[in-house]
Amino acid sequence: MDANKQVVDGFFRAVTERRIGDWGDYMAADAIDHNKIIFGEEDEPGAAFEGFRQQLEAFGEGGIFPQQLVAEGDTVVARVLVRGTHTGYHPRMPEPTGRSCEVEQIWILTLRDGRISEIRAVSDRLGMFLQLGWDWPKAD
Repeated sequence: MDANKQVVDGFFRAVTERRIGDWGDYMAADAIDHNKIIFGEEDEPGAAFEGFRQQLEAFGEGGIFPQQLVAEGDTVVARVLVRGTHTGYHPRMPEPTGRSCEVEQIWILTLRDGRISEIRAVSDRLGMFLQLGWDWPKAD
């Protein structure tokens, strides 16, 4: 694996293993996560840490499991399986369902100085909502 793939793989392991204190080894302090559909966090530097923390709080089991990593320059594209059981509070769905889900996602991660600086992702949100028994969110 090249260096950027190793960073991304290490980050997914740190998230899955809930090693929150290690996230800064892989993700820049000012990282931007553009995925607001589920997290609802601000699209601003550093908010990604809170978004991932909220996900771990809401999903007591599971994690992010890379299936394929493709790197070009400062970009890594990851095809991952995300598994989880909704056991805790979630900003968009506060009542835990106790149900599990597994969905495929495609992440595009930009790295700067050996750390993830920007995250974009596409996910099977409909599959996730159906598996978890969530209502489809309404426009604000």
